[in-house]
Amino acid sequence: MPRSGYWLTLAGLLIVLDQVSKFWVLQSFHLGESLPVTSFFNLVLVFNSGAAFSFLADAGGWQKWFFIVLALGISIWLVVMIRQHAAERLQPLAFTLVLGGALGNVIDRVRFGAVVDFLDFHVAGWHWPAFNVADSAITVGVVLLVWLQLTYKEHAHD
Repeated sequence: MPRSGYWLTLAGLLIVLDQVSKFWVLQSFHLGESLPVTSFFNLVLVFNSGAAFSFLADAGGWQKWFFIVLALGISIWLVVMIRQHAAERLQPLAFTLVLGGALGNVIDRVRFGAVVDFLDFHVAGWHWPAFNVADSAITVGVVLLVWLQLTYKEHAHD
């Protein structure tokens, strides 16, 4: 299997992990139900029809297709980037995390018209917007990409 195959397999495993976790939450919780796990963390079932932080959640429905098309377009670009950088370590890992997360959330948008979120962190009565495994992967991937750009040093050509 070409090296890019490993990265794409990892993205596939991430999608499976995301979907299995969402399946469990959907089977275990009613919409809006919350289970305190610690003093700062709950499991909860909510649907987000928008993007990060519920951006465009109340846009009337057109955003579902917008986010699906956007995620699929970015996913195609990410596959190209993974193939171009397959022999590296961190950059294709970052692309893979974003790819797996984006496609995990696309599956939800197609199935439910919204993304299943269930991780709820809170402090002093303030709740961070609920998120999921796919969102976590996207966030870690983007942070890694930013870090790589900030620490990149161009090698001098002799």
